[in-house]
Amino acid sequence: RTLAPFAFLAPFLIPFVLFTLVPVGYAFWQSLHRTERTGGTFGRTETVFAGFQQYADVVSEPFFADSLLRVALFALVQIPVMLALALALALLLDSAVARLKRFFRLVYFVPYGIPGVVAALMWAFLYDPRLSPVVDLLRSVNVDVDLLGPDAILWSIGNVVTWTYTGYNMLIMYAALQAVPSDLGEAARVDGAGPWAIALRIKVPVIRPAIVLTGVFSLIGTFQLFTEPQVFRAISTSVTSTYTPNLAAYSLAAGDRYSEAAALSVLLAVATFVLSFLFLRLTARRQG
Repeated sequence: RTLAPFAFLAPFLIPFVLFTLVPVGYAFWQSLHRTERTGGTFGRTETVFAGFQQYADVVSEPFFADSLLRVALFALVQIPVMLALALALALLLDSAVARLKRFFRLVYFVPYGIPGVVAALMWAFLYDPRLSPVVDLLRSVNVDVDLLGPDAILWSIGNVVTWTYTGYNMLIMYAALQAVPSDLGEAARVDGAGPWAIALRIKVPVIRPAIVLTGVFSLIGTFQLFTEPQVFRAISTSVTSTYTPNLAAYSLAAGDRYSEAAALSVLLAVATFVLSFLFLRLTARRQG
């Protein structure tokens, strides 16, 4: 009886410990140490304890605050837009007048099934002023915009992320809508409520936990933003090697600054956890 619960939990606990806790623990250990060379240029290297010096060095870097503020602005704009689109599509598919529901569920979900690198490359083609039919169309109506320029590149990346993950979030919300008792809608219709009132005053409040869940997923994904900026970095000078915190950590590691990269990764993980926790507390308080 004592070991039975652990036997059932083992398929989850073993991979979680090996592939989550151990790497995080090693990253934290590495962030507290640095490699020093002794005996001159050709001397040997040794790992010494540095305490929290790596964290102080990372925080004092100019890119640290810039990259955090950039993803914070990205989250404030992109996440509400994406979740609003996902909710609208879910409500549309759940409506009584919707047709071909299975077909459109697949159509909306297809972008999520496309690898992130492929999606970013495809949109990069659509943004490139030398190749893009979209830019040519905008120019034909006297709208001259550089979608890869410094003023628009963040929102160009946001468009790629929105296009990719709207269908995924829609599917979560649509699954929650399927669990809403039909009696609630029928009772509301008897009382004279129209489709909009039923959707906004009955369905949306009932699936609030699913909306909060997608919000947490989106917040975590925003602070992990890496693939799209990395692809756009190859075609636009507006994206630097420290454009997002995740990209900055990768660039530090690529420059053999592993301890600072580990410190930045730990700081990013802590920031993501704190913001997700605060978001959950805030939404739970409003719901209560």
